[in-house]
Amino acid sequence: MTAAVPIADARFSAVLTPHRSLGPRGFLILMSFVTAISFVAGVAFALMGAWPVLGFFGLDVLAIWWAFRANYCAARVCETVDLGDEALVVRRYDKAGGVREWSFQSYWLRVEIEENEDMVGPLHLVSHGRRLAVGDFLSGAERRDFARALRQALAAA
Repeated sequence: MTAAVPIADARFSAVLTPHRSLGPRGFLILMSFVTAISFVAGVAFALMGAWPVLGFFGLDVLAIWWAFRANYCAARVCETVDLGDEALVVRRYDKAGGVREWSFQSYWLRVEIEENEDMVGPLHLVSHGRRLAVGDFLSGAERRDFARALRQALAAA
């Protein structure tokens, strides 16, 4: 993934990333456990004469590995938000490494978040008729905290 390059005169800078609870070490431990259990169970079936079951246990391990790899690939998505003296710049990095960039005049920018008692909705940056959703992958509490911090930074700017 391309590294985020913050703007030089940033008054506020944030990198928003999706939460992944299982790190590389945990993934290795989990896959070792799943492989060992599948191998032992497969050998037990093979000893009882049901040897094709061993191959299906191998396919299960392969499917679990593939699902986690796809999840980690999707985790490369991130957004950077940099507030300078004149503009707020949002960069969105996709899982393939591509970058899209939006720029807003900080003076006219509004931070909108839809909230009610039960849930926190999407967070939008709004200016001059343009509307950009930011941090869709964040939890409701994280979106609320980010909106509060960004509003404070905009007020200070």
